[in-house]
Amino acid sequence: MSTNIIHSQFVVDDEASLPGLFGPRDENLKVIEESLGVKIVARGRTLLLSGSGDGINKAKAVLTDLVAMCRRRPYITVNEVKHAIQLALDGNGTLEDIQSDVVTVTARGRRIYPKTRGQKIYVDAIRRNGIVFGIGPAGTGKTYLAMAMAINALKNKEVNRLILTRPAVEAGEKLGFLPGDLQDKVDPYLRPLYDALYDIMGVEMFQRHMERGIIEVAPLAYMRGRTLDDAFIILDEAQNTTPEQMKMFLTRMGYNSKIVVTGDITQVDLPAGQFSGLIEVQTILAGISGISFVYLDERDVVRHELVQKIIKAYEEYADRVERKGEVLP
Repeated sequence: MSTNIIHSQFVVDDEASLPGLFGPRDENLKVIEESLGVKIVARGRTLLLSGSGDGINKAKAVLTDLVAMCRRRPYITVNEVKHAIQLALDGNGTLEDIQSDVVTVTARGRRIYPKTRGQKIYVDAIRRNGIVFGIGPAGTGKTYLAMAMAINALKNKEVNRLILTRPAVEAGEKLGFLPGDLQDKVDPYLRPLYDALYDIMGVEMFQRHMERGIIEVAPLAYMRGRTLDDAFIILDEAQNTTPEQMKMFLTRMGYNSKIVVTGDITQVDLPAGQFSGLIEVQTILAGISGISFVYLDERDVVRHELVQKIIKAYEEYADRVERKGEVLP
């Protein structure tokens, strides 16, 4: 049975939005066509649409969303177009609404905001809860958004200090054989945290805060025995904590403090035979008020489009291995 073809049009009210809306070589329009099964022909500010009624309605919703985004900035990425399409298909709002939620502004004036629905859920969970676990693959913005939320809380005087920590897990290279003193040995594990702080705060502001003790970046082992009041505390790479370390860290929480724990449970670097504290804690703390678990996936990856495809391929491979019970060639 053939589908009735409907013809309609969409008028872009702002001609300056057209380059950003169309994308290089009209690639944004091509993504909409392929995803929604419609045909789009541009005639100046008027877009002629043909396809099924539902496809055209979804395409118009996506185009409306993207035009609104073009009013804020001159370009839109293909990934953002795909996110807008997914939101239209799911009926979960618009990308413009999600990305208008500015978390903070960097030292260079760049706005930091959630770029996907999953990231928006994550940011909102941090606002509402005392402890939040952000679990998902690389590139989903887990650490960067947590850092932005922490810096915003510090700017607004909601907390007095930031504490950022990671477990120093020996992934293929023994700490004892690395050059330098203990701080030199653990700095490579903490470097991604420094990089994010430099990007958001600027090097000078970061260094001033470090010198005054407002910001502390330290290995997880340094947290033992402390009570952390009036602080925003981030534990990164938490999949590499043991259950004992996870309990130790979470019980450091003091008055007027907030904790964000981030990690990727598919990338555990612990020695064979050791269980991940991030995996275990999902069962132990499930359902406790004030504690939220947010799960991000390949749809929330905001790096190169190939990263999404790589993550998806590994997930599919893991599923096949689990079904067959053996490593596939």
